[in-house]
Amino acid sequence: MESFSERLMAEAEPIWRRIFAHPFLREIKDGTLPLEKFQYYLGQDYQYLEGFGRTVAMTLAKAPDSSILEELSHRVMTPIERPLHHQLVAEAGLSMDDVQKARRSPTNTAYVNHMLATASHHGLGPTAACLLPCPWTYHLLREELGASEHPLYSKWTAFYVAGLLQNSVDAWRSFVDREALSASPRELEVMRQAFLTSSRYEYMFWDMAYNMESWPV
Repeated sequence: MESFSERLMAEAEPIWRRIFAHPFLREIKDGTLPLEKFQYYLGQDYQYLEGFGRTVAMTLAKAPDSSILEELSHRVMTPIERPLHHQLVAEAGLSMDDVQKARRSPTNTAYVNHMLATASHHGLGPTAACLLPCPWTYHLLREELGASEHPLYSKWTAFYVAGLLQNSVDAWRSFVDREALSASPRELEVMRQAFLTSSRYEYMFWDMAYNMESWPV
């Protein structure tokens, strides 16, 4: 029988197709993305992951039992992409101070607020559904990007091609599917909307980075 996370993925598939076809990722693959766009992305992604981590931390208090608490703690305490950031930031001609002081763009701010609001107002199921599209779509990039010939971008793509997000995807999917088994129809709809909204923000994040979005005033 199809799991709830599989149903969510199937419904989000048109959005995810748009993500994988985005020019930011196409130009990463062929090595033509302007460096300043990648630098912008690194700063915004660093700020986003801080919001992601804070959202996970907020769910700890809502963990229904000790085993789930332990699993969630692992998600907070092992920020797998942080070492990658430290390596790429230096090679992209930036300092950690640059990315730490990056101002969140309008899209990034809205996405982080969406995650925090979901964790504030709902339980583990909707929050897990809200967080899942990020690691899942990045994990699937390994099938879309492959190896890059670019000396800098190849190190970024290699991280995802190696499948280093597999455990994260498996964990968040298990939270979603486990919670869905006992969720009411209303709760399932909240989970569905949280997942689809995050999927849309994932697309918008790439668009934001490609256009180096800034605040109009």
